[in-house]
Amino acid sequence: MQSALRLDASWVDYTLVAVYFVFVLGIGWAARRRVSSSIDFFLSGRGLPAWVTGLAFISANLGAVEIIGHSANGVQYGFQTMHYFWIGAVPAMVFLGIVMMPFYYGSKVRSVPEFMRRRFGNTAHLVNAISFAVAQLLIAGVNLLLLAKVVNALLGWPQWVTLLVAAVIVLSYITLGGLSAAIYNEVLQFFVIIAALLPLTLVGLKHVGGWSGLKAEMAASHLHTWPGQEISGFSSPVWSAVGIVFGLGFVLSFGYWTTNFVEVQRSMAAESMSAARKTPIIGAFPKMFIPFLVVIPGMVAATIVTPIMDGSAQPNDAILYLMRDLLPNGLLGVAIAGLLAAFMAGMAANISAFNTVISYDIWQTYIVRDREDDYYLKFGRWATVGATMVAVFTALLAANFGNVMDYLQTLFGFFNAPLFATFILGMFWKRMTPAAGWVGLVVGTLSAIAYWVAATFTGLGGFFDLPGQGTAFVAASIAFVVDIVVSVVVTGFTTPKPDRELVGFVRSVTPKPQLVDAAEAALPWYQRTVPLGAVCLLMVIALNVIFA
Repeated sequence: MQSALRLDASWVDYTLVAVYFVFVLGIGWAARRRVSSSIDFFLSGRGLPAWVTGLAFISANLGAVEIIGHSANGVQYGFQTMHYFWIGAVPAMVFLGIVMMPFYYGSKVRSVPEFMRRRFGNTAHLVNAISFAVAQLLIAGVNLLLLAKVVNALLGWPQWVTLLVAAVIVLSYITLGGLSAAIYNEVLQFFVIIAALLPLTLVGLKHVGGWSGLKAEMAASHLHTWPGQEISGFSSPVWSAVGIVFGLGFVLSFGYWTTNFVEVQRSMAAESMSAARKTPIIGAFPKMFIPFLVVIPGMVAATIVTPIMDGSAQPNDAILYLMRDLLPNGLLGVAIAGLLAAFMAGMAANISAFNTVISYDIWQTYIVRDREDDYYLKFGRWATVGATMVAVFTALLAANFGNVMDYLQTLFGFFNAPLFATFILGMFWKRMTPAAGWVGLVVGTLSAIAYWVAATFTGLGGFFDLPGQGTAFVAASIAFVVDIVVSVVVTGFTTPKPDRELVGFVRSVTPKPQLVDAAEAALPWYQRTVPLGAVCLLMVIALNVIFA
């Protein structure tokens, strides 16, 4: 981190940050008293109300991707970045709540890989569990790296010291209170993040002369969402729209939001089927408007922050430079606390999901079976320590990317896109066999990696040389299509499970009462899942039209 990026914090700012950390660790300590079993530690006892899990659902995603990644995208692509929210998130979140959560919650599985085991068998389960665990360690490194950047900008410590300090902070409250501590901290962090980003956005807009002043400084293409050629990498407007809708809006988005246990775990901690289904939809409402608070600061930084304008600083640093240049003491402390909150929320989500999968899906299932519950609770805590240590090293990998969104979208294409293909085919096609489940997943992942290697290292050009994040969109699309094709072909040569083993996992053989909460029918329309989802979709369509 350059010394020029040192934040001129005063005792007021440090005091605000210290008070915030007292609350964070206090929540972890308070949640510790609720942890008496592994289900308490890993799934919060399935006893949280929908508004808590809904805010935690969106806060868990308010990490490096949202704050640093999308402000960096704001620098490079402007309003085209809105596609990651309005096309690449909200529709999939609504689909998760209405269509997929009844299977996850109703089957009483403890994780997404466990769902894979009961639908497709042990091989598919092990492949999914290992790939998910690796992905979480890589993504946790992103959040840890950016958390360390903030500490470095505050104190000027060397990177390795800031990585260790940041890791210890997150490790403390997850190890104490498990998922409950992570979720309640995520609710607190949601409000702290908004309190940090809103003043920064308003002060930034005022500094450039309001919305009209920003428009005067930005390229015309950065003020509209469609056709989004810069972010998709396609020169053709038609292919750009197809790439965004299919590659980002369908494959990457549905792959991430509907199969990523980091998010699904929050819904599975809800107190009822109805609360679990509404969790992602409640989160989708703020998700629509958060981009204004992360993209606009990036756009402002692109017009007034000299190191960003002349290319001497990376887009990842835009929001820190903006804080340094625009915020007075006091507000700076709130903004610093907000960034720390965001990165801790993201990393805590990754680590809490990792420790569930490594404990239940790998250790208990394949290595040490039939031990008392307390053994797995202790193992989960030690897994948390180990994961945090590994994240220190994966943070150094993420440091090689100027825009962390490039890194993250690549990972999502490798891991989430083929998993979504396997899930969606297996959930609606009872004929799909266990062999097809794991073979399609492996071949789909390898095809995405092969395309990325060819696009990145061979210099083939054309289809393999897309600017922006088009390479990630195409890699994800290839993984999805290859997974579907391979799964269908393998199914033709292998034996499916009998229907009785698919109840609760395949829609056509699952009785409808198992997929709904009967008590929800008595609620007013605005508290029911489907009407809430419909309102959400109408609102996001309106935003796409207004800012097209």
